[in-house]
Amino acid sequence: MNMDTDLDKGRNRPLGARLRKVLVATGVGHFVEWFDFGLYGTLATFIALNFFTSQDPQAALLAAFAVFGAGFVMRPLGGMVFGSLGDRIGRKKVLALVILLTSGATFVMGLLPTYHQIGLLAPILLTIVRLVQGFAAGGESAGATTFLAEYAPNHRRGYFTSWIDTFGFLAFMAGSGVVFVLTAMFSEAQMNDWAWRIPFLLAGPLGLAGLYLRTQLEDTPEFKAILAKGEVCEAPLRTSLTAAWPALLFCIGFVVIKAVGHWTLQAFMPNYLIIHQGFSKLQSYGVTTVGLLCIALLVPWMGTLSDRFGRRPLMLLGCAGFMLFTYPALQLMSRGDVASALAGLVMLGVFIAAFDGSCNAAMAELFPTRIRYGGMAVAYNLSVAFFGGITPYFALLLISATGNTLSPAFYVMAAALISFLTVLRARETAGQPLRQH
Repeated sequence: MNMDTDLDKGRNRPLGARLRKVLVATGVGHFVEWFDFGLYGTLATFIALNFFTSQDPQAALLAAFAVFGAGFVMRPLGGMVFGSLGDRIGRKKVLALVILLTSGATFVMGLLPTYHQIGLLAPILLTIVRLVQGFAAGGESAGATTFLAEYAPNHRRGYFTSWIDTFGFLAFMAGSGVVFVLTAMFSEAQMNDWAWRIPFLLAGPLGLAGLYLRTQLEDTPEFKAILAKGEVCEAPLRTSLTAAWPALLFCIGFVVIKAVGHWTLQAFMPNYLIIHQGFSKLQSYGVTTVGLLCIALLVPWMGTLSDRFGRRPLMLLGCAGFMLFTYPALQLMSRGDVASALAGLVMLGVFIAAFDGSCNAAMAELFPTRIRYGGMAVAYNLSVAFFGGITPYFALLLISATGNTLSPAFYVMAAALISFLTVLRARETAGQPLRQH
C-alpha cells in the first residue's frame, strides 16, 4: 500500500504501519461480524427445513426469511444504543462489545434444537437469537466506517473506508464457501440433519480472534481530540435528530441501494438459484462464492477511483447500473447454466462495488466528529431495516404473486432510483477534511 510515511509521534513509527494495523484489526473484526450475521441468509434453505413445518418449501423459506427480516427490525435500536455509546465513551470499546454479542448469538444458533425436537419453541428461540444478532449488528457498520474514516488521510479516505465492504463481501464469500465445501463433503441427508450447524459453531473461535484484535487498538485521533477538549457530546442521539437531520436524510437515501443490493446478492441469490432456477445447492453456492469474491476484489479499486474523481460519480454509476442491468442480469441467470449465472451475478457486482467504494466515505463525511458514529448508525440502520431486511422476503413474495421469476429486478431498480435521486442532490465531499462541528 502506498501509505503516508509521516511519523506517528505517539508510537514513534511510520503512520503507514499504524494505518495497516488499524485496517487489518478493524477489517478482520468486520469480517467476523458479517460472517456471523450473513450465515442465516446463506443457510436459509436448511433453516427452513429444520425450524418450520410446512410441506411447501416455498412457504417454509418465506417463514425463514421473515425471521431473517426480524433481525433487521432490531438494527435501528442497536444503532441508537451503540452509536450513542460510541460517541460518548469511544469507538473502540463499543466495537469490541458488538463483536462479542454477535458471535455469541451466532454460536448459540448452531446449538438450537429443531422443530422436530421441541416443536413451536424452536422457531421462537431462533427468532430471539436472530433479534440479538440484529441488535448487535446495529453498531457494527457505522462504527467500523467511523473508525477507519477518522484514521484515514483526507485524500485516501475513500480507499480506506471501502475496505469495510471488501471485508464484508469476503465474509459473505467465506460463509458461502464454507457451505459449498460442506455440501461437497456431506450427503444431503447429513447436511439437512446436523452439518448445517458447523458454520454457526465457527462463530465462537472467530469471534474471540476478532475481539482480541479490536482490543489491541487505540481509539481514533478524532475522538481523542474532542475528548481532550471536553467536546464529547452528552446527548449525541438527540443532537443528531435535531441538528443534523439533513445529513441523516442523505445517509438514509444513500443506503437504500446499498442495503438492497447487498442482501439481494448475499441472502436472496443462493436460494433463488436453487429454488427458482433449478441449480443444485453445490452449483448455487459455487456461483455465489466466486461472484462475491469478484465484488470484494473490485471494491478497493472503486474506493481509489472515488478519491480521484469524487464520491458522486461512482455512486451515480452504481445506481444507474442497477437501474439498467438488473433485469438483464436475472435473465442471464434464468438460462440455467453456471457460466451465465456467474456472469449475471458479476454484472450486478460491478455496480455494487462502484457504489460501495465511495459510499462509506461519503456517509462519514456527512457528520461532525462528535455525532458521527451515532448519526451514521441511526440513519444507516433505519434504511437497512426498512429496505434491506425485507429484500429476500419481498423478492420471494413478488415471485409468488406474479409468477415471474424475474420480478425481483423491479424492487432492486426502484431502490436504485431512490439512491440515484439522493446522490444527485448531495454535495461532493471527496478530499475534504472531516467535519469537526
